[in-house]
Amino acid sequence: MESSEISESIDRRALHAWFSCLPGREIAQDQQAHLDRVLPNLFGYHLLQVGRLADLDLLSKSRILHRNIVDLDDYGQCSNYPVVRGSATALPVESDSVDVVVLPHILEFEAQPHEALRESARVIVPDGHLLICGFNPWSLLGCWRYLKRHRQALPWRAQFLALGRLRDWLALLGFDVLSQDACFFKPPFSNEALLQRLDFLEKIGSRMPANFSGAYLLVARKRVTTLTPVRPRWRPRRRLVSVGLVGPSARIADGLPERD
Repeated sequence: MESSEISESIDRRALHAWFSCLPGREIAQDQQAHLDRVLPNLFGYHLLQVGRLADLDLLSKSRILHRNIVDLDDYGQCSNYPVVRGSATALPVESDSVDVVVLPHILEFEAQPHEALRESARVIVPDGHLLICGFNPWSLLGCWRYLKRHRQALPWRAQFLALGRLRDWLALLGFDVLSQDACFFKPPFSNEALLQRLDFLEKIGSRMPANFSGAYLLVARKRVTTLTPVRPRWRPRRRLVSVGLVGPSARIADGLPERD
């Protein structure tokens, strides 16, 4: 699905409802567990979460004191953090002011995901971190999307972003990818008993790269731009005599008297 097929005014409430029941709930909880391991190791003054993931508190394990959420859909759920209304492609935040930005399944549902990524990069300080939760098209979950997307239901109508493509975008924006954690290797069945029988796929998937997982958590760091000093171009010493005349010898030019 091309990004132009995604509506600008997507109903994210339907997305929250999907993440509140199986299999979305299991995926969201798995990604929260990965966030709980990553966030305590990231420091700074300000943390920003763009959008929400159902009613989960994704920032609870962070040691950063100032945590804020940009609400994209007026979800109306209570939050433990200050909330401001905004857009993923126009964040109401100053440039180079946030130490950590968390994007929980935001890029897949934006008509211009690269612009949303660029906007998050704008507000992150040099050496700051960007955490992206996403769906992987090259997985059982991605195959299920191709079977279901004709129904225009969420999340199957989204544009799943492969890790390789996302890494290329981040490199162009001056980010280094530090890690990519794999989540959910099972088919997205809504039957809890059937999902439990398929838990062995998670053990097998834990030995596989994240490129084949149904979802992922990618952690990237913004590179520090260093200024390279430019050496001044010194002008050559002006000649003391006109062209065509015999100039002084080296000994005279150095101020030493010549011997007779």
